[in-house]
Amino acid sequence: MPSLPNNFGLLEPEESDYATSRVAVLPVPFERTTSYGKGTTGGPAGILRASQSMELWDEELQSEPYRLGIATLPAFLPEAFDMAEALAELREECRTHLANGKFLVTLGGEHSLTQAPVLATREVHGEIGVVQFDAHSDLREEFEGTPYSHASVMKRIVDAGIPTLAVGIRSLSSPEAQLIRDRNLPVIWGHQLDRAAELFPALLAGLPEKIYLTFDIDFFDPALVPATGTPEPGGGHWYPALALLRHLFRTKRVVAMDLVELAPLGGQPASDFLAAKLIYKCLGYLQERG
Repeated sequence: MPSLPNNFGLLEPEESDYATSRVAVLPVPFERTTSYGKGTTGGPAGILRASQSMELWDEELQSEPYRLGIATLPAFLPEAFDMAEALAELREECRTHLANGKFLVTLGGEHSLTQAPVLATREVHGEIGVVQFDAHSDLREEFEGTPYSHASVMKRIVDAGIPTLAVGIRSLSSPEAQLIRDRNLPVIWGHQLDRAAELFPALLAGLPEKIYLTFDIDFFDPALVPATGTPEPGGGHWYPALALLRHLFRTKRVVAMDLVELAPLGGQPASDFLAAKLIYKCLGYLQERG
């Protein structure tokens, strides 16, 4: 596999050494089940390339988040053709870095991959909750013949007994809506995003102390992020989303995260840069938490 652009920002070697870095970034250009637009295999490279042009000083936090140490790992792509076996390979890879004490940032790739780092995080950290920023509920029992679809990833996580909170949902099927009602799954709907700052704290308080954050880039309004395979009208905006994320990192212990479903558009790097900056902001909130 061709090598990817390396590192978040213009880091000196001692600030990106795996042994001393608190953060490990794992690029996973995994795409098997996308059902509309394609291109998530290019997501990790797009994010890493954009990250090299970011300023490293955070004006909101008055700090340099990269001083946590950010080690970018080689791209990981499972060898198995079978989806269950491929996800098991990724789960083992993620568990290795989590067991080494790293805050693991997985770069997708399609959303189906999320169940692997989530389960690895539970194996290492014990009880966790999952906070999902997304346009889609991803709660189908199966989609297009597989229970491992990007459209089923949160159903697999819910079935594993992991509590969740979804933010920004505005696209789902009738059975998914019924599942949310039947299981009383907490959701902040897309049409409620203007009240998210009010709704989020109480819903978040119901989750365990340790949190895995999965961020599907199609959470954002497609006017802001057009580079995704399944764009949905409406959605989040930059500063309100950051306010929710800062509250999340301040009040819970976020132990790992992913960013998925970026499908870069040639000659239009704005979405790639937003994704890179979003991850860097999360690392700043991690640094602020201490």
